[in-house]
Parts: sequence; C-alpha cells; structure tokens
Amino acid sequence: MSQTQRVLKLNGRTITLIGTAHVSAESITEVKETIKKLKPDCVAVELDDKRAESIKNQDKYKQLDIVKVLRRNEGFLLMANLVLASFQRRMGQNIGVKPGDEMLAGIQTAEEMKIPVVLADRPIQITLKRAWAKNSLWGKCKLLSALLTSMFSKDEMTAEQIEEIKQKNEMDSMMAELAEFMPVIKNVLIDERNLYLATKIWQSDGKSVVAVLGAGHLDGVEECLKKLSEKKMGENLDEISVVPKKGSFGKIIGWLIPAAIIGLIIAGFIYGGTKLGYKNVQSWILWNGIMAAVFTLIGAGHPLTILTAFVSAPLCSLCPFVGTGFVVAIVQALICKPKVSDMETLQDDVTFKGVYKNRILRVLLLLILSTIGSSIATFVSGADIIQNMFSL
Repeated sequence: MSQTQRVLKLNGRTITLIGTAHVSAESITEVKETIKKLKPDCVAVELDDKRAESIKNQDKYKQLDIVKVLRRNEGFLLMANLVLASFQRRMGQNIGVKPGDEMLAGIQTAEEMKIPVVLADRPIQITLKRAWAKNSLWGKCKLLSALLTSMFSKDEMTAEQIEEIKQKNEMDSMMAELAEFMPVIKNVLIDERNLYLATKIWQSDGKSVVAVLGAGHLDGVEECLKKLSEKKMGENLDEISVVPKKGSFGKIIGWLIPAAIIGLIIAGFIYGGTKLGYKNVQSWILWNGIMAAVFTLIGAGHPLTILTAFVSAPLCSLCPFVGTGFVVAIVQALICKPKVSDMETLQDDVTFKGVYKNRILRVLLLLILSTIGSSIATFVSGADIIQNMFSL
C-alpha cells in the first residue's frame, strides 16, 4: 500500500483514503488504479458542485458576467478563487498536470465502472466567506497579503518536489507554518473541512468507499472518521455550513464610525462656526476622494473611473450599505467592457502584468485597491477632523 493511502476498517465498512497532491501525475495514476482494483461501492472526492463543474467545463469562465458577480457581492471571492487556482496551475505547468486532474480522474473512473460518486467537500464560497468573516482586521490584512504574494510569485515546482509534498513530514511542516501564521485560516480551510469531508464520506452508501483527498487532509479526516464510528462526534454540519453573521459589535462599528464623523462635522459648525465646519467637511472630502482616486490610478482605472472614485468615496464611506470599491468596479466594468479574449485567458493572466492587461482582473483589482484607499482615508480624515476640533 502507498504511503499516501490509509485503509480504515470501521463498523464493518472499509474506507480507503487516497492522499494526493492536486498537480501530481502520480496521484492521477494512483487514483485510477486504486478504484479499478478495489471496485468500491462508492467514490468520494474532495470537490463541491461548483468546483466539479469548473473542472469538467474548462470553458466556464468564458460565460462569466463580471457585473453580475459584483452585484452579488462576490468580487473578492472570485479574485481569491482565481489567485488560488492560478497558483496551483503554475505549480503543475512544468509536468503538464492541471489542478484537480486527479479528482476528475476519480470521477471519470467511477462513472466508467458505474460506481456512484459523492462530492464530499464544502462549497468553496462558504469556505472563503467563513475564512474572511472569522478573521480579525489584522488577519484579513495577512490573508490579502498572502493572496497578492501568491499572485505575483513565479515559483515553479518539479515533479519530484510535488511528490515530496505528499509525504507526511513535509505536510506536517506546512500545516504547522500555516497554523502559526494564520490560525483562523488553518481552522477554516483544514480543520473544518476535515470534519465536513469525514462526515460526507461516513454518510456515503456502501460497505466499501474510496475517498480522494488532498494529502493535507489525511490525518484529520482519518481522526474524524474514527470518532464518527465510535459515536464520539455527531454528523450535524449545520454550524460549519453557513457564513457567520456579523455580531452586534461589528454592526454597531459599521454605523458608529460614520455617525461619529457626521457628529464631529456638525459639532464643528456648532462650536467652531462656519469656518471650522467647512474645514472639517473639506478634510473629509479631500482625504477620501484623493486617496480613493490615487489607489484607483495605481490600478490603472479609466479616467472616468478615477473621477468616480474621487466623487463616491466621501459619500460611500458614510454608508455601510454601498462600498466605494463596488461603485468603482461597476463603473470600470461598464466603461471598459471585458472582451471574449479576457474571459479565455482569465486564469492564465493572474500575474503582475496580466492583472493590468485583462479587463476582468483589472476590475477586481480596482475593487480591492479603491476599497483599501477609502478605508485608509476614513481613519486619516477622521484623525484630521479630531485634530481640527482640538484646535478650538
């Protein structure tokens, strides 16, 4: 038996876990041969419906409507998805393997043998939304920096290095580094999904089940399966299948900052007269407008988009319902409409040059940059207004 396989005998059932690297040629062969040899009653794969569809339909992004994505408030999710997918694609490009090929091999082999397939992973949008929602402000900054770093990274791996990743000592080291750098992310991306995957595998029909998983999930899924078999763990996944709602404190803060700014501006008119009042208004408008416009310029926004950033930022910063980034991105998408070629090269263009060349990626970049600029300006202008008040 391979080092990347675990065979569990639990309550009269045999569950074979295959640990893979998502861009490994050897993993593809191992998955096919194991399913053909064992002829299980069911094959479970580490995919959700949307990821399975995108792997089967390589032309999916050609039908992408970026405006609809923005209106659904999924711009950040799409960017994160593209960055992660692009990073994996670069890892496997030297050996001619695309991310998810081993999962696709599992599905196709099972279908050829008329074996039921279970998509055992949690929906990717739920995972990413939970990772974002559960993080602190500092954690969100680290997550963004990690995504941007991987976007501009040119690292490539050999087939030998990819196979080494599947070995336990290398994987343990990577998990430890992730847990130390971003503990919340490790909890959401690894621990919660271990539980989710194990539960879906456990609920699969049949006495014999083969499950195809990323190697980083092997230990965690095995532990969860044993607990499920011993009834030391329930099968209810409701708690980790939804996006955490904003707490009362978060909602209050969302309104408290705009209310405080408006209150300070009004107080300026009352206690400092027209001169101080207008000075506070000017400070708010200029800091927000200029910062949002500068960050939009950095993202190579259209001149009208830059003007939109300047005009909208002072207003949007006072309204938690509509963000500056959303307005800027929508305007950019409408002015510089994406072409078919942008959709066709979307995943390959997640590079420093590609982000500026591809119209869809530039819209997403402007969404992020203008949001960052407006957020910084809110605190800077707020501090400036407070300083003006103390000068009374």
